[in-house]
Amino acid sequence: QVQLVESGGGLVQPGGSLRLTCATSGFSFSAYAMTWYRQAPGKEREWVATVASAGGTTAYADSVQGRFFIVRDDAKNPLYLQMTGLVPEYTAAYYCNPSSRTLYVNGRSYWGQGTQVTVPS
Repeated sequence: QVQLVESGGGLVQPGGSLRLTCATSGFSFSAYAMTWYRQAPGKEREWVATVASAGGTTAYADSVQGRFFIVRDDAKNPLYLQMTGLVPEYTAAYYCNPSSRTLYVNGRSYWGQGTQVTVPS
């Protein structure tokens, strides 16, 4: 069964750090590049960071470059987003998904519930 479970979000003061976790199951995790996305209220979902299937290549949105780090553990199938230097504009619900976005459940593209990160002004 396909499953993406994001966790680790919360309320963090500006400048603080947080680590998000994406627990995965139901697909060959090690074979997929993985991506973190985020979505703020009233905004479209946006790309945050991607890590290649081999774990050696990463890419980040300009807004988080140098502050966020995407890592994976292919032995245990978790995906992490290490977040540092948090600022209010990072406030959003964060989601993980294979970069190919080819997970389908009941005829629809599958997304987890996300985890909320809130950084007050």
